[in-house]
Amino acid sequence: MDVPQRLPMELSVGEVARRSGLAVSALHFYEAEGLISSHRTAGNQRRYPREVLRRVAIIKVAQRAGMPLKTIREAFKALPQGRTPTVADWKRLSTAWKAELDRRIERLTRLRDHLNGCIGCGCLSVKDCPLRNPWDRLAEEGTGARLLDPD
Repeated sequence: MDVPQRLPMELSVGEVARRSGLAVSALHFYEAEGLISSHRTAGNQRRYPREVLRRVAIIKVAQRAGMPLKTIREAFKALPQGRTPTVADWKRLSTAWKAELDRRIERLTRLRDHLNGCIGCGCLSVKDCPLRNPWDRLAEEGTGARLLDPD
């Protein structure tokens, strides 16, 4: 008779790497950045709770969507430690990130639309360039080198 195998409650860093498709160094980096956590065994080996796999999946999706690690870290602060993020958790996170992605898309679209005119004129005038100095805002800040994000 086959006895069902019990899944381990905790995973080694190698097991997390294998199951998530990430390098061990990436997991160490995520841990150093406060995105995931582990504890040490008596033999000083890292052990991760099983829920870390869901957190790593969320990190990977968020990064693919262009979310910076700082934004992901802040979002994770709203999740209870030690609990696997739920569908409701993901919906809340993704809804907030969608608004940020919409702002980025709008900004990139505006940049793309102004880029052709900029290349066409060839001047890259600091005073007149709508990309580097929209509405001559830099003049209001005084003399010297200035950078301005249109947002």
